[in-house]
Amino acid sequence: MSAPASLPPAAPGALFAELAEATARLQPPYAVVHLPSLRANAQDLVRRAAGKPIRIASKSVRCRALLSQVTAESGWSGVLAFTLPEALWLAEEFEDVVVGYPTVDTAAVARLAADEVLASRVTLMVDSPAHLDLIDEVLAGLGTGARQVRVCIEVDASLRLAGGRVHIGARRSPVHTARAARDLARSVVARPRLRLVGVMAYEGQIAGISDNRPGPGRFAVREMQRWSARELAERRAEAVAAVASVAPLEFVNGGGTGSLETTGLESSVTEVAAGSGLLAPTLFDFYTRFTPRPATFFALSVVRRPSPHHATLLGGGWIASGAVGPDRLPTPTWPRGLRLVQQEGAGEVQTPLRGPGVTGLRVGDRVWLRHSKAGELCEHVSELHLVEDGHIVDTVPTYRGHHRTFL
Repeated sequence: MSAPASLPPAAPGALFAELAEATARLQPPYAVVHLPSLRANAQDLVRRAAGKPIRIASKSVRCRALLSQVTAESGWSGVLAFTLPEALWLAEEFEDVVVGYPTVDTAAVARLAADEVLASRVTLMVDSPAHLDLIDEVLAGLGTGARQVRVCIEVDASLRLAGGRVHIGARRSPVHTARAARDLARSVVARPRLRLVGVMAYEGQIAGISDNRPGPGRFAVREMQRWSARELAERRAEAVAAVASVAPLEFVNGGGTGSLETTGLESSVTEVAAGSGLLAPTLFDFYTRFTPRPATFFALSVVRRPSPHHATLLGGGWIASGAVGPDRLPTPTWPRGLRLVQQEGAGEVQTPLRGPGVTGLRVGDRVWLRHSKAGELCEHVSELHLVEDGHIVDTVPTYRGHHRTFL
């Protein structure tokens, strides 16, 4: 069993000395990507995918330049976007973009259907006749100028127990059974303006929940995940077969960073998805199946020493989404021996720290932190500085740097 890593294999002091040297002329706050760690993570994800191509999850990257770099490598193919406007923007460059969530943006649907190139590159996600009605209505309004729209059915991958009274996993699609998937597939093919091309099922209760956090709860998580993987493999295969009996499929997407090994082995799955594992935020520190190298960090300045036992950073309230809890807070990572103050946490304009590492800090020093989730860091900075061998080898815009705010 591999131990969870909070830092890359290289000595942490050497790593942060390299980052500090490369960014000495920058003024915090700023974010960096350590390219050797990113490459190592990308290669490890390909290894874990068991030969299945990986569709990169843009939500976990939110930097077009990094999306381009990763998808140019062997083992990566296509983008899994999170909104239709984002997908239309990315489709200017990428030829295969699947929108991972349903859309009700009628203006974006109209733009998609009116453009031959976009309609050939972008696939919409659906999980109910209501989605089909909305899309079909937009296409009807375009008349003969409407292009056929590609759609993918999302099948619910959550684990349901006790007759459905116990639900473990994300609340996503209502399509849980093979019969429901077949019925929706028939509804799609009954509409000539729509073309059914794929099936997706994302098992968040396996891919997105760490199974090696300290405490006895990890054993229950492991048992739940084993049970869920067995149940889903069978049910997903049945659902895919049911849909394929209605229309030929181009792809079946599944998995995520935390479940590539199991999902990649399912014969019904043709591709897997991953994104967070590239940058390795703190939510991915505690897995038994893999040990990613943290590749993304952000730096803040010490602006106060309110007591000999505290140092205060300017800003830092970069809280991750999801259920509120300590695991959504940024983590002070270097110098060692720093922790947040429980009463204040990470604040909008100031973040006090305590711990033995505070002793050596002076006003003007920099502290390196890690974000809890991958892509959300990019919502706080307009650019990422790419570091290798002690130098910034490139500075690339995030979505925000492109003035794109999709969510």
